[in-house]
Amino acid sequence: MLRYTIRRLGQLAIVLAVLSVLLFAWLRSLPGGPVSALLGNRATPESRARLVERLGLDEPLYVQYWNFLQRAASGDFGVSTGVQRGTPALQVFLQRMPATLELSALALLLAVVVGIPLGYLAARRRGSWLDNISITWSLVGVAVPVFFLAFLLKYIFAIELGLLPVSGRQEAGINATEVTGFYILDGILTREWDAAWDAFLHLILPAIALSTIPFAVIFRITRAAVLDVAEEDYVRTARAKGLTAMVIRGRHILRNAMLPVVTTIGLQTGALLSGAVLTEQVFNIAGLGQALSLGFQRQDFAVLQVVIIAAAMVYVLVNLIVDLAYAAIDPRLRTR
Repeated sequence: MLRYTIRRLGQLAIVLAVLSVLLFAWLRSLPGGPVSALLGNRATPESRARLVERLGLDEPLYVQYWNFLQRAASGDFGVSTGVQRGTPALQVFLQRMPATLELSALALLLAVVVGIPLGYLAARRRGSWLDNISITWSLVGVAVPVFFLAFLLKYIFAIELGLLPVSGRQEAGINATEVTGFYILDGILTREWDAAWDAFLHLILPAIALSTIPFAVIFRITRAAVLDVAEEDYVRTARAKGLTAMVIRGRHILRNAMLPVVTTIGLQTGALLSGAVLTEQVFNIAGLGQALSLGFQRQDFAVLQVVIIAAAMVYVLVNLIVDLAYAAIDPRLRTR
């Protein structure tokens, strides 16, 4: 297992190195470049020349790339020029990260907790009303755009019915103690239960909107995997041996069906940031998705760098966890 983990870490390090090269090249190919973003439209040729020299943009590309790596390794991504002007980009990232992680975690939890059991039940009762309704809802979840569903949920449950908050992470009037930046966790740690409950209520609608696509994908993969595994020879052999239905479903069907499901969960976890960009905009949540959107609009290269690198690292780490989970579920993979 240790050799398997080391091999996967080596592969992921190569992926990050290639990604850093692509990010370096892409950011410098954008219209205007970092000099225009920092100085704005009123820049004079003299001020541009001074900034180019100070940033080292007149040096060879390999020198610029090496300097880029050194600054990134030390956490120096520059200063925000658009999202939170004058604030170090890493600080912007750290301030906004809890909001996105809190939203993504609840959305993924909803998708997994509902998608896997429902997919398993739909497969067991193939062709029943439960199976047909579940498939229909999964198709709706994939077909309806996230931003449209977010607006729809907001209009019905927040504006028309007034059951849930309209936007934000917490009511402005709540004097909550901030410890970690995760509002629900902070409320639990400080025993400010009203603050934790209010933060949870603010998360319900955006989490439901964000979870629809992961839920639909996880449900359909679970259903298809269970149907496929249920027809395998070893399942029929287990039934012929007289094993109980619970043992067959748990040890032989569900465990083997989890292999593609684990992969799907990993891929959906990495893709949540793209959905968070739209969801956070609709519900006015100051998270990484909103920062990424503002960074593109205002050409904030510093914030774009740190958010994209962090998103890539999360994606890579999730894939590592998926690989290790694969090896834990199916020991044969450790020897490949």
